Amino acid sequence: MLTQALTGPVVECTGSSPDSPKPPTVAVTAPPDGRRPRSQDKPARTWLTESATMGPMASAHTPQSGNRISDRIAAIAESATLAVDAKAKALKAAGRPVIGFGAGEPDFPTPDYVVEAAIAAARNPKYHRYSPVPGLPELREAVAAKTLRDSGYETGAANVLITNGGKQAVYNTFATLLNPGDEVIVVAPYWTTYPEAIALAGGRSVFVMTDETTGYLASVEQLEAARTDRTKVLLFVSPSNPTGAVYPPDEVAAIGAWAASHDLWVVTDEIYEHLVYGDARHVSIATVAPELGDKVVILNGVAKTYAMTGWRVGWMIGPADVIKGASNLQSHSTSNVSNVAQVAALAAVSGNLDAVAKMREAFDRRRLSIVSMLSDIPGVICPTPEGAFYVYPSVKGLLGKSLRGKVSHTSAELAATILDEAEVAVVPGEAFGTPGYLRLSYALGDDDLAEGISRIAKLVSDAD
Repeated sequence: MLTQALTGPVVECTGSSPDSPKPPTVAVTAPPDGRRPRSQDKPARTWLTESATMGPMASAHTPQSGNRISDRIAAIAESATLAVDAKAKALKAAGRPVIGFGAGEPDFPTPDYVVEAAIAAARNPKYHRYSPVPGLPELREAVAAKTLRDSGYETGAANVLITNGGKQAVYNTFATLLNPGDEVIVVAPYWTTYPEAIALAGGRSVFVMTDETTGYLASVEQLEAARTDRTKVLLFVSPSNPTGAVYPPDEVAAIGAWAASHDLWVVTDEIYEHLVYGDARHVSIATVAPELGDKVVILNGVAKTYAMTGWRVGWMIGPADVIKGASNLQSHSTSNVSNVAQVAALAAVSGNLDAVAKMREAFDRRRLSIVSMLSDIPGVICPTPEGAFYVYPSVKGLLGKSLRGKVSHTSAELAATILDEAEVAVVPGEAFGTPGYLRLSYALGDDDLAEGISRIAKLVSDAD
């Protein structure tokens, strides 16, 4: 089914043994009486709702005894964003003029000086051998220096672990911090990988729901409502994928102070730190909330800032014991990151930010264009994002309408209809925990962007 190809199944985001009962993933707004729920206080959870993000698709990966593969792996959902991108590319290869808004990667080449550094490294026998698992010492030093330069956060090379892309940094971090049953507060909409990594680590995602009326920003009050005696980590993401939301500096500081007051870990994903627009400003929660002390882990990488998604170099920054534990884990999984890619990353983070400045200028132009065009479509509400390179419009006004004879009751069905009828690939909100929305990346050429949104507008204008 095309709908399944677009979305994939979504599973309960908990971790447990196959024989133990799994508590439901929950979506959190706020308790009606303002009380903070505790895990042993069952009545206080009556205002929590089980996540039914994907409806009937949620059962597609329900673990069953007798599977050829483990229940743990069978419960993992394919990345919906990568699935959409792969589907679009397959259709284009088959001759269909599909325009893809699914890929979360810059449409610019990696800067020349980075490529040249990699070519030189490939020719150097020094880089033909194993290297230290935590990363090349010179790259770890450079990442520490870059973090001080860009975020004002002082750290040392010993507190840096170089990983195979940002995803491995996410996985390593949660695998290192979480014990079975530990809860992680996750603001929804969320990037698809977070709940999967948390579940694989044995943790439990507790979702705090946001929407376009608040700019997809969570308040301290909402976070407090989600906290229980099992809460160990707050996952903080700004700028956000998929919404492009950017928290103002004072709100970042307030959230950090709240987390510190409850002795929570904060895992902060700062991969889009340099892609902010207008008056928005990115600040690191590790910098503006020094009271967090060493209970903060920073996730980052070269993928978005330097157009290096395929090079697969990310990192995590944290206290020595966490970095040592994560390094031990990585030593038994992937070992060191490709030396050639590390040398390329070294050139990137040691250089200036001219390349990202040019990309940001193009993204800003496209951002304003796509918001304007989507906002002109009846039934679509498109907030203006302040960061990253995504828009996250509400399409609830299109559900239930007949588009060329097809009635979509979910945003997943609508995404399938848009692909079938308009030959435009988008990612449905079900993939990010919030049905009724679509994510569109504006990291594509200006002409393709205009043509793709025009096709969607034409499809809607043909509504029966």
